[in-house]
Amino acid sequence: MELKPGYKQTDVGVIPEDWAVRRLDTLGSRNRPAIKAGPFGSALTKDIYTPHGYKVYGQEQVIRGDHRYGDYYVSRSKFEELKSCAVAPGDVLLSLVGTAGRSLVVPAHAAEGIINPRLIRLSFDKDLVHPEFFQAYLETDQFQALLARVTQGGTMGVLNAGSLRPLQIPLPPITEQRSISAALGALDTLLSVLEQLVAKKRDLKHAAMQQLLTGQRRLPGFHGEWLVKQLGDVLERVVGGGTPSRANPEYWGDGIPWVTVKDLSDFNPNQTQESVTKKGLQNSASHLIPKGTVITSTRMALGAAVRYEVAVCINQDLKALFPRPCISGHFLYHWFQYYGSAIAALGSGSTVKGIPLADLKRVEFLLAALPEQAAIAAVLSDMDAELAALEQRLAKTRALKQGMMQELLTGRTRLV
Repeated sequence: MELKPGYKQTDVGVIPEDWAVRRLDTLGSRNRPAIKAGPFGSALTKDIYTPHGYKVYGQEQVIRGDHRYGDYYVSRSKFEELKSCAVAPGDVLLSLVGTAGRSLVVPAHAAEGIINPRLIRLSFDKDLVHPEFFQAYLETDQFQALLARVTQGGTMGVLNAGSLRPLQIPLPPITEQRSISAALGALDTLLSVLEQLVAKKRDLKHAAMQQLLTGQRRLPGFHGEWLVKQLGDVLERVVGGGTPSRANPEYWGDGIPWVTVKDLSDFNPNQTQESVTKKGLQNSASHLIPKGTVITSTRMALGAAVRYEVAVCINQDLKALFPRPCISGHFLYHWFQYYGSAIAALGSGSTVKGIPLADLKRVEFLLAALPEQAAIAAVLSDMDAELAALEQRLAKTRALKQGMMQELLTGRTRLV
């Protein structure tokens, strides 16, 4: 493959000619090695922790992305004993076990302390490596795949200092590293703001459901008394589902969306993970469910409910709920959103929880008249639309960051 002018082929791929490729273990300063493992477990055990003193940094800070979290400390004498494991501003803390590859940059105002045995400290010569640039490079698919290859163990992968030392990374000039970090940092700030907005909207939606679906707050113009009902009282019929034979390939393929519990956790109102043919539907216990019908689970994901914008068929773990004229489908859907956790608590089973249909039908609640139901559903649907728009913007911003990382951290796009 012909290289674009200004680029070169290296062990880490095609990079700009003025970028270097360096081993991780060569990037430290004279005073501190680039890679330092935490102390041996016997040197730092919980029985020697103190109520205050020098902070002990572990995976909990890295996973949360919050250096302030946690309240484990050691005395001055223990800190002096383990001072080679001390953290300093600009250090990158790397998780070793289970969440291998997660990282945290120690900020300037972080508490003085040491790392525990489940972390590795990366300390760089500031003239060679900008910490936030390295952290961003850590998150790339390329480097995560490299970490996966050198991670030891099965279900709980473990990194170690020895496996990190020979790893090579591409390094732009330090000024370009800072520019890249600033650009990605601006997106991180926007992502943080959007994540907070989404969390706030979710809290507001939950509070609104709690007040409106229980009659604690009434919308203007509504004053009638609500009636106590059981869920079974407001359902005209409940339709179950089934699974076509997996042994017959004619039953499966592009055709009718077929819903399982897996689709409830990763919901898309227009498609499902699997589809069945018309022949598969006809030769199974499943049924074709009209779009807009409330579908819930009676086995696993108890209390979850969805409404599809296309006709679907369902498997045996799901039930389609067809309401009587006394309750609207929109209201019933929002009712499940609020009461879902209470329904889940009714489930039984040691490994897989389920709820008998009869128990589900006995769940009691207060029901407003149809006009008030419609008004409540409209308010909650508007809140859902606002939340969905925010979540879509958040997803697009995350995708934008991933695209920028791919361009900037490989040198395909230059900022200098």
